[in-house]
Amino acid sequence: MGRADARRAQKKGSRPGRGGGKPRKTGIRRFFTWKMLLAYVGGLIALGVGSFVALYLYVDVPGNGNAAAKLQSNIYKSSDGKTIARIGEVNREEVPLSKIPKNIQQAVVAAENKNFYTDPGVDIQGTARGIINTLMGRGKQGGSTITQQYVKNYYLDQRQTVTRKVKEMFISLKVQDKFSKDQILEGYLNTSYYGRGAYGIQAASRAYYNKDVDKLNLQEGAYLAALLQAPSQYDWSVATDAGKRNATARWNYVLDKMVEQKWLSPADRAKMQFEKPGNPKPSEGLKGQNGYLIEAARQEIIRDLVKEGRSQKDAEQDFAAGGWTVTLSIDPKKQQALEKAVKDKLLDDLDPKAREVDGHAQLGSVSVDRKTGKIVALYGGQDYLKHYTNNATRRDYQPASTFKPLILASALEHGSTTQDGKKITPATIYDGTNKRPVVGPGGDGYAPENEDQYSNPSLTVQEAMNRSVNTVFAQMAVDVGLDKVKKTAVDMGMKGDGVGFDANPSMALGSMGASPMDMAGAYATLDNHGMKITPSIIKSASRGGQEFKLPEAASKERVLDRNTADGLTRVLQGVVVGEGGTGIAVRSDQYQVAGKTGTSDFNRSAWFTGYTPDLITSVGMFGEGDGGKQVSLEGTGGGGRVNGGAYPAQIWAAYNSTVFDDDSDAKFDLETDEPSAPVAPPAPSVAPSPSVGPSRAPSTKPSPSGQVPSPSHSQSQEPGPNPSRHTPPVPPSVPPSPVGPTTPAGGDTGDTGNKPNRNG
Repeated sequence: MGRADARRAQKKGSRPGRGGGKPRKTGIRRFFTWKMLLAYVGGLIALGVGSFVALYLYVDVPGNGNAAAKLQSNIYKSSDGKTIARIGEVNREEVPLSKIPKNIQQAVVAAENKNFYTDPGVDIQGTARGIINTLMGRGKQGGSTITQQYVKNYYLDQRQTVTRKVKEMFISLKVQDKFSKDQILEGYLNTSYYGRGAYGIQAASRAYYNKDVDKLNLQEGAYLAALLQAPSQYDWSVATDAGKRNATARWNYVLDKMVEQKWLSPADRAKMQFEKPGNPKPSEGLKGQNGYLIEAARQEIIRDLVKEGRSQKDAEQDFAAGGWTVTLSIDPKKQQALEKAVKDKLLDDLDPKAREVDGHAQLGSVSVDRKTGKIVALYGGQDYLKHYTNNATRRDYQPASTFKPLILASALEHGSTTQDGKKITPATIYDGTNKRPVVGPGGDGYAPENEDQYSNPSLTVQEAMNRSVNTVFAQMAVDVGLDKVKKTAVDMGMKGDGVGFDANPSMALGSMGASPMDMAGAYATLDNHGMKITPSIIKSASRGGQEFKLPEAASKERVLDRNTADGLTRVLQGVVVGEGGTGIAVRSDQYQVAGKTGTSDFNRSAWFTGYTPDLITSVGMFGEGDGGKQVSLEGTGGGGRVNGGAYPAQIWAAYNSTVFDDDSDAKFDLETDEPSAPVAPPAPSVAPSPSVGPSRAPSTKPSPSGQVPSPSHSQSQEPGPNPSRHTPPVPPSVPPSPVGPTTPAGGDTGDTGNKPNRNG
């Protein structure tokens, strides 16, 4: 038989009915026929429907809501266990829907759930997405309907768990069947949290506008609707500049959605102007420093809740519901010492009735224990009941030259080189000529001024740090790489999304916004040999007897090599004891000090951030005019310019000399091979001098910028302490420190003083 005959015979044998037939599937393949697959799909659908029906029948609508029952005070204690305050009494007043203006009802619906009147009460897709993301640990899911939010507020809680989300969905379906849309909306408006301890729109109306809800206009109602997204962040009285911008954007969003839904005409929308709410009326328990301490703790707990996966809104509402016991890390002795230092060195000098500028002086300070990362003292302002903004945590003022050490840290960490290929170390020579244009990628010819036009074509990095020479560090930032500098700063604890934190050469002048807490954290990382410290004001927290797990303040995360961090500490010692150092006011024979002064554009802020081997303290002084406007500090206390080496450094020195004890380490434990600059002779004792401290006779001669008057200045460094202002005595001799060579007589500091950023 040939091959063709064999193939024909094989085909014939395979035909049905002729002794052949299609072979039957065997093994696992027999379970995946198309009929079986259809059966599986049908079975799964039936199982899903059956489970859905079973859960629907199983989950009941609770007889009574539990949100009101859970509302109680939060208790705050100092580190020694004494109660500071009980905050959070119930602030709720329910009103019928008929008392809430229709357009304000519509504003809330437009903001939160524009399809509320037609939806089935549950966003199945959003809920499923939320459950999946909760299982995957992503959390922070929005997208719930107003009905679901009402159920969560009134019947359940704010926990981000699969069980709670499933219950929320089924109770919402039953509530949707049981109640009308108006009843659900009324419940939602009366149980939602609006900030300032206010539950319900009536309480919110009283808290923000001091009027009943039926007296609100649409502009005011739209703001209350906007608050629902992030109550504390959008509270105008305490919001950052970014928070105010976001609140305004959300307010505009609400009104635009109303136009989209045809609840507001475009013509009327165009006439709308944002109306700022009034200031809150805080509890007496918040007077003095208590309010600043408690608000800092509250914000920290909320941040930690958000990190657990809750939304900002849910975290705020959960904490406001009360039942928390929060023990602060504040050391009563150190807190008292810090308050006294501020009073003795600044407040006693101020006379707002005689000098308007004295009424503009605000001061904030944070002191952190290196070993624990805990905040042991905090000064937020003279009285929380009179000034709600916490000066210790505000981020709207420039840290100025206190940022320069972070540039050098980045240079050392990355092994960066100058434009001509020389490795950057404390001994590297730079051109400090005044207004020298920056060269290199990203420099764009930026040419900053040095303070008092100081100019030196050849000086070491150490001396440039001592004298805070702008041109050197603007060039160094470009040499390192602007993005690298910013990353190093963020790694050390600064906030990369802060106001004005752009990767450009002007960052050398500290042109971004930062708080004393931010700068204390960054310098604490240096003091902690490169291990990151994130300052925390909370010693412990619990709710209903259950401990709340806190993140580690002094983490095991290394963000700088020890060689880099310790090298920076040695350089910053030179700022205090070195030739031309601007930190002369903090010299001590009790302990070693490393730190940096800073004075921002037009003398709007002045800083000293420094540390001993165990304690890091940042002091920031800010000029705040009416409405929060940033104004010059010049003339404060009857003097001239207010530089970082004056009031801030004097307060720092007075505080640290009081709290230092025999158990503290007096010397730094440094391990670094960074080459030092040439060593200067031991610094002489500080003798009283007319040039030391705030000048009593400011000049009216205009500055080179032509924008802000500047006093005449002839000293070779930023003003140090005024002996007449109770400055701690300086030892007759100070041990040698690595510093740069001396400069010709008449050299000046590089702190930005009242000179403008030339690149804006």
